[in-house]
Amino acid sequence: MDVALLVLIVPLVLGLLLLAAGVRGFRRRRGVRGTVGTLSGLLLLVIATCFGLIAAGMRGYRVLTSEQTAATMTVQRGDGHRFSVQMEYPDGSSEDYDLSGDELYVDARILKWHPLANFLGIRTGYQLDRISGRYLEFADEVNQLRTLYQLNQPEDFDLFGIIRRFPQLEPLVDAEYGSASFLPVDDGGIYQLRVSTTGLLIRRID
Repeated sequence: MDVALLVLIVPLVLGLLLLAAGVRGFRRRRGVRGTVGTLSGLLLLVIATCFGLIAAGMRGYRVLTSEQTAATMTVQRGDGHRFSVQMEYPDGSSEDYDLSGDELYVDARILKWHPLANFLGIRTGYQLDRISGRYLEFADEVNQLRTLYQLNQPEDFDLFGIIRRFPQLEPLVDAEYGSASFLPVDDGGIYQLRVSTTGLLIRRID
């Protein structure tokens, strides 16, 4: 059984058992035993809930253990500042984006967990966030057409938001940050988007 799933199930089952024992203690008028059992059960249920929220939020993140390829990008330049990018992901899926600018820009969110969380089976994860075109000249950046697309799909849970709403989870988080990379692109160029715990990197591979 997966360690992360085990960490979720164990406190959930123990919490329910202790909560049931606490309720029985109150029914039998054993106040101390009932109080201890109920509080212990509620504590374990809170822990299970926290890990459940983390597990649900991590569904939108790809596990990151070392530098790895997040996508392969093929560029076709159009007229003027226009160019298109085909992003092919490791799972075989792909998306096409029409962009304006001189450079290709991609950013991502990276969530690095404390070693204790790693021991419990929760790994550092990343989520590609946005892709856009970027102009070399600042005046063009201000006045020319801007294009921007969201790369990640809307999730049921916003993991960054969950961590901010539940301060109890903060001791498990080592770092949460955004990372971006950009570079000039040529017609027909093939580029590799790499990601590691230090951030994003785009390399030309053709």
